[in-house]
Amino acid sequence: MTTVLSASSIMDGALLLIAANEACPQPQTAEHLMILNIAGIKNVVVVQTKIDLVTKEQAKAHYNSIREFLKGSVAENAPIIPVVANYGINVDAVADAIERTIPTPKRDASLPPLMLVSRSFDINKPGAQISALKGGVLGGSIVQGALRKGDKILIRPGVEIPNKGVKEIECRVESLMCEGGPLEAALPGGLIAVGTSLDPDITKADTMAGCVIGHPGAMPETKGELSFEYHLIERADFDNPPLKVAEPIVVNVNTATGIGVVASMKKGIANVKLKKPLCAAPGSTVAISRRVGQRWRLAGWGRTV
Repeated sequence: MTTVLSASSIMDGALLLIAANEACPQPQTAEHLMILNIAGIKNVVVVQTKIDLVTKEQAKAHYNSIREFLKGSVAENAPIIPVVANYGINVDAVADAIERTIPTPKRDASLPPLMLVSRSFDINKPGAQISALKGGVLGGSIVQGALRKGDKILIRPGVEIPNKGVKEIECRVESLMCEGGPLEAALPGGLIAVGTSLDPDITKADTMAGCVIGHPGAMPETKGELSFEYHLIERADFDNPPLKVAEPIVVNVNTATGIGVVASMKKGIANVKLKKPLCAAPGSTVAISRRVGQRWRLAGWGRTV
């Protein structure tokens, strides 16, 4: 669920896939719809898959159960497209629904750039010569402004240094890449890879996932404590009482996942002391998970103050 929560922060729309040969909703489907509600992702296309595995009457009944499941949610009026993916049936209708339901947002390239990092890696092959080594790569989505080759950038919260905590990093954009090839400048929309001047050992194995990239002087603050107004969600599968002081929780903000402890509560605002700091602007959406048995379960949402 933390993967889904993190990914939702960089989405302008979503496809909600529901298999026709299973009762609707399955537990994970219900949680995914909760996330769409929490993140406020209103541009949704529902895809009713595997209709070739049920009869016509069963497919219709399942369609009705989907429509009932969606009532009162952000996806209440979403189109529901039945498909048979193995044979390409109605895939064109899904593409058409995406075009009609998930419009490309208007972007202002003049704003200071902000990029949410969802991956980081080392692209050098074992045995590469030192002179041929390339800097670490950060992958994710730009949510505001534009990044250009040669830009000086700041990465927050940065990298963890043993016995010294987490330290922000300044570096340079050496290259920009998207699925279609290299770029001179990158704008919001889709995933991009930012080649940097960083030591690739710093970025290997997604160690910098959850960071935020921007220009120095135009970045959200790094916070060791996170304050947010919160709302708990009703759960039929477990009790979900109000948060308590000293309770451990997991928070998802943008692409970052943080573990913390509730330090204080006041008038619907929780103050959480984080194990590791994260970078978050005021008004950022926070997803809250609490421990239920041996698992972390989605329990609520809020916005930073």
